[in-house]
Amino acid sequence: MDTISSGHLALQRLYYWEKTAPNQIALTQPMGGGVLQNFTWAQVGDQVRRMATHLKAQGWEPGAKVAILSKNCAWWMMSDLAIWMAGYVSVPLYPTLAHDTVRQILTHSEARACFVGKLDDWTSMKAGVPPDMPCISYPLSPADALKRFEGWNAIVARSAPLQGEPIRNADELATLIYTSGTTGVPKGVMHSFGTLAWAIGTGAASVGMSQDDRMLSYLPLAHVVERVLVEHGWLATGIHVFFAESLDTFTSDLQRARPTIFFSVPRLWVKFQHGVHHKLPPAKLDRLLSIPIIGALVRRKVKKALGLDQCRFAAGGAAPMPVPLLAWYRKLGLPINEGYGLTENLAVSNLTLAGQNQEGTVGPAYPGVDVRIDATTGEIQMRSPALMLGYYKAPDLTRDAFTPDGWLRTGDKGQIDTQGNLHITGRVKDLFKTSKGKYVAPAPIEDKLVMHDAIEACVVTGANLGQPLGIVMLNAEALARAANPGARVELETSLARHLKSINQVLDPHEQLKCLVVTTTTWSVENDIVTPTFKVKRNRIEDLYSASYERWESSGQLVIWQTTS
Repeated sequence: MDTISSGHLALQRLYYWEKTAPNQIALTQPMGGGVLQNFTWAQVGDQVRRMATHLKAQGWEPGAKVAILSKNCAWWMMSDLAIWMAGYVSVPLYPTLAHDTVRQILTHSEARACFVGKLDDWTSMKAGVPPDMPCISYPLSPADALKRFEGWNAIVARSAPLQGEPIRNADELATLIYTSGTTGVPKGVMHSFGTLAWAIGTGAASVGMSQDDRMLSYLPLAHVVERVLVEHGWLATGIHVFFAESLDTFTSDLQRARPTIFFSVPRLWVKFQHGVHHKLPPAKLDRLLSIPIIGALVRRKVKKALGLDQCRFAAGGAAPMPVPLLAWYRKLGLPINEGYGLTENLAVSNLTLAGQNQEGTVGPAYPGVDVRIDATTGEIQMRSPALMLGYYKAPDLTRDAFTPDGWLRTGDKGQIDTQGNLHITGRVKDLFKTSKGKYVAPAPIEDKLVMHDAIEACVVTGANLGQPLGIVMLNAEALARAANPGARVELETSLARHLKSINQVLDPHEQLKCLVVTTTTWSVENDIVTPTFKVKRNRIEDLYSASYERWESSGQLVIWQTTS
């Protein structure tokens, strides 16, 4: 890490913006009711310094852990900086966790205190916070938290700003990022100030991020992509960050920010597409786009309605992006760059290049990243200066995460083509074998399934069955439509047609026996998806596997599952 300039480390960047752009708006926070609160760099620096004074006064040992439990907001990012300035280590928690997971992470990390911020379901989460843990609330915290804990503004008002420019070295532990837990108990991934600095330095250069850019922060800051791209992109380049108010206001939040750089997960890109199709049916949209002058007008109108008319760099990741979805956005004039990475490498591994059609791949490795494919297992392995220090208090898991020669085992299967682009073909552990002894890779089939306008999420499963089957979750609009018997029959017919068209392009052993339509919403709250909307396969097995053989032998192409 000695090659990293100290000027790229998080706190040094804060000091730089305090001095060079004190009056520039750094953060825009919606306060409800259409009210916005702007923070300049000078105000950010002042509040961070005052909170750092308070934290430092607690006298905890250097490197003590301090947790942040909140949805994205200005105070989240200021808390992170204050924790670092005081000499401590930040531990972000997803704002949608069950109380037992909150307790597990707070206990495992040995957190000394917790910022309790903007939350939708604090009532069910608060049992996870030990009653004797010191907590600090934000101005937008739930009423109960505001009553129970001293508030941010009160602490800032009575604390003097910490003086000088405290420095954290590149090799010091900066944060524990707990994995979202698709496969079990979350693990605390340790990252240093140096790994963070290298990741954003490399990522910002690849995106061409500059002080003129704007981003909307809405995916959980506890997730590695939002943490690196938004928070550290903000610190590295001085971009203007807007925060989303709520799911209900998301469209207006986007239109207010008009981001120039926008990252989203596949499930949300699919929802955007479905929203467009609801207003402009696919056939009509395709026809309009094919007319030269009218097509240009339609593209502008659709992108403006999405709030993405100023977007110069759109990206997707956290799960594979279906190729037809990428092609649809490219035709709309909004090409999506697909990125690949893990919490363990700060999400900086591969990225498709702007202006090049590399759909179906995640592009070449970033400069400074090495990627190889294990000859025996087909596993993608990589190394870079952004690799984690290890898993917190888990030396055995840390050892297992690396090959003997120091490459990170990603758990993903892939291939590298002659142009150096990486193709991800599935998870090593997601492969399953049918009763015919044939292996099935579910991810490529799921990419095809989710392209139906009524489907929001899906899973292909069927270990030890004669043929695999698909389980799909409908979007809210399709589910409401299905309440009408006539519309339900029409939807079944459309889904059966979709299933047949997919099976025509699959190998015989991959062809799906049926589609099971669940009326249960897969959500973070019922623990079926992660906070970035990745489906937890083990939970799907728990909920539905007892019915697999019955579904397979039913002889129906489309089956409705009304209870989980």
